[in-house]
This record gives sequence, structure tokens and C-alpha cells, in this order.
Amino acid sequence: MTKRKGLLDVEVDVKGLLDGLTVTSSTASKAKIKQTEVLNDSMLISSALETITRQMKVSGNRSRTISDYVLHIEHFQSVTNVVHVSDITADTIYKWLDTMEVSNQTKLTRLKCLKAFLSRCFDNGWIDIKFWKTINIKVDQKVKEGATERDVKVLLSLLDLSNFIQLRDAVAVLVMFKTGIRINTLTQLEERHIDFNNNVLNLEGSIMKNHQQIKLPFDDLLKKLLEVLIKQNAVIRREYGKKNSLLFITKYGDVISTSPTHNNIQKRLNKYSKMCGLKNINPHALRRGFAKSLLDKGANVAVISKALGHSDISVTTKYLYLDVDEVANDLRAYL
Repeated sequence: MTKRKGLLDVEVDVKGLLDGLTVTSSTASKAKIKQTEVLNDSMLISSALETITRQMKVSGNRSRTISDYVLHIEHFQSVTNVVHVSDITADTIYKWLDTMEVSNQTKLTRLKCLKAFLSRCFDNGWIDIKFWKTINIKVDQKVKEGATERDVKVLLSLLDLSNFIQLRDAVAVLVMFKTGIRINTLTQLEERHIDFNNNVLNLEGSIMKNHQQIKLPFDDLLKKLLEVLIKQNAVIRREYGKKNSLLFITKYGDVISTSPTHNNIQKRLNKYSKMCGLKNINPHALRRGFAKSLLDKGANVAVISKALGHSDISVTTKYLYLDVDEVANDLRAYL
């Protein structure tokens, strides 16, 4: 009886296709040695870093995050002279930290990066125990003040909205203050992300740090300014023959951010801050101001955390500055 062909049976004769893939005993021996090295936890840190950065790229991690991994792991190696992943110990980590002549906050930031790298090594099976979990740097957490409604109004009153650049900057400030989006998300906003019928920003995961879609409402004032900006953007693009649909562009119609550390609007805000004596006019302060404004209006921390795109509410609490008098007045209501 003839055997019935199944779904997983290959109809093409592929036996001959493997003829060119035979290996010599020498090649096979080398491959076996390489495999043994990996199984014996002798993975080179450089090889692990290469694999992990490739995994991060495929997973959609930001280039800035990946470059931080490479920078700090290579620095760890240069200081400790550790070559293999299996040779990384608590002692080598403390040795690395001890060589740094930086603030504890900076040490903590670098340590977190190394820990994240080690966690990925653990996930890949190159480390058996998470020995780094107990290693930490104590930092006094001080919650920074956010921008206030007054700060924003003062700045807007000093800007000339008949000038394209200052109009663009004013709209950018209001978008960040009224929706809480990050500066990196702001630079990627396109006109299609704006729903003028419902006064909502429809932000897709591809432009969000946490890769999750979110809808953020805005008021009628911002709606009107967005409409004016979009009309002016069209004029600029026609003049310079640009085809993009970005919401925030340069005076030549180009993207406002060419790298994570080079952003036209961020530089302009720093300039305005110095000129006007407004210490809290910057992207992070505007974002914190958005969070504090929501809290003052009665929003719970879970909603604020979701609006900010945080994966952990403990991160959100760092955005919510409360001075001692404010705490006392709030507590008095419960007496």
C-alpha cells in the first residue's frame, strides 16, 4: 500500500541539496569545541553584547538605549579586564563602581544598564543565578518641580506667534504641557495623528517609548493653534519642496531632530528659559507639569501613570512634586 502524503511531507526531493553542506572532520571538531564553550558558560562578553544588541534591535528598542548598553558594558570590561560573562561577579561590579568619580545618581544609572545586560544574559542561559539583584546604590530621591500654568502663560505672552518658528515652539510647549508626551514622541508626530473631530492625539505604539498605543485629549485652544501650524507647515513645504507630513518641522521643512541629543525645539526652549528667567521651561518640566496638573484636578495616580506611558507607578510618583505646605493642607482634610 502506498503511504499517504501528509501536510508536513515535502514533495520536492531535497536529499541532493545537502551534498554541498558536508563538513570536514576538522570543521566539525571546531564547531563542537565552540558549542562546548557556550555550554560551559564561557560566552565572551563581546559576543554576548553583540547578540543582545541584535535582539534589542529586532525587539524595537531605541538606538539610544542600545548605544547606552554598548557604552557601559564596554567601560565595565575596560576597567575590570573581565572577558567572559561567567567571570562577572559582585566583586567585579563593585570594583567597576568604585573607579567612577561621578555622582551616586550617575552610578545608579550605569549600574541599572549593567543589570539589564546581565538579566538578558540570564534569559539567554549564559548565567545561572541573578547574583546582581542585591547590588544597589543609595540615592536621595528629590522630586523636581514641574512647569506651572503661570510659567507657560508667561512664555506664550512673550512669543511672537506671527513668526513661524515662535508659533511652532509655542504649539510644541502646549502639546507637551497639555498631553505630557515626551520630546522624542513630539518630533515624530504627524498630522495624521491628530483627530480634530474629537480633539484627540491618536498615538500609535511605533512612536511611543513603551510601544503602546494611547489616545490623549486636548482643548480647543490647542486645536486652533494646531490648525494654524498645519497651514503654515504647508506653506513652508511648498517653498522648499519637502514631502513629509511631520507636525513639527524646521524653517526649511525638515525634521527638527537629527539625533537623540540634537533637537531644535529643545534648544529653543533652553534659550527661552534663560531669556525669560523661567527655570521650568524644558521638555521634562512640561511633562512633570502635566502630571501635577492632573493630580491637582483629582486624577488618580494610575490614570496619570497610563497617560505618561509609564510601566511602573513608582516612576510616576517621581513626577508629582508636593511641597511641605501642600502636604500639610491635604492631610488637614482628613483630620
